[in-house]
Amino acid sequence: MAYIRTIDVIAKKWSSVTPQRSGDYEAGVKAPRASWSRQAVAALDAWKAGVQAAVAANSYSKGVTRAGDTAWEEGAINKGLQRWGPGVQLSMDKYQRGFAPYREAIAGVVLPPRYARRDPRNLARVAAIVDALKRKKEGMGG
Repeated sequence: MAYIRTIDVIAKKWSSVTPQRSGDYEAGVKAPRASWSRQAVAALDAWKAGVQAAVAANSYSKGVTRAGDTAWEEGAINKGLQRWGPGVQLSMDKYQRGFAPYREAIAGVVLPPRYARRDPRNLARVAAIVDALKRKKEGMGG
């Protein structure tokens, strides 16, 4: 039988050594061997095949079932909560650029009249916004 360390030893080493490799991570991002976008576009057929195989095997639902709510909640609280604020702050410019066309579409809508509270005719106001957003998204190739 081949010798291999126990999973506890392997996992402990991985979790203690890997965080110290952030410089390697940064260097790899700054000087990749190949363009991420070019490689991603070139892999379109492989991506489609992989997604279709995953759909056929019900991989998504199997993975969700295997992880369960506990794994999702632990990850969201223990990782996501710490990253939430800094991630939002780092994304402000990207958010602004991404939302600006939709903001302009909303600003350009001439809303129908507002009626009394709970009047079903008020839904026409919502529909006007939805229609404007849909046209904008479709016009942008979405």
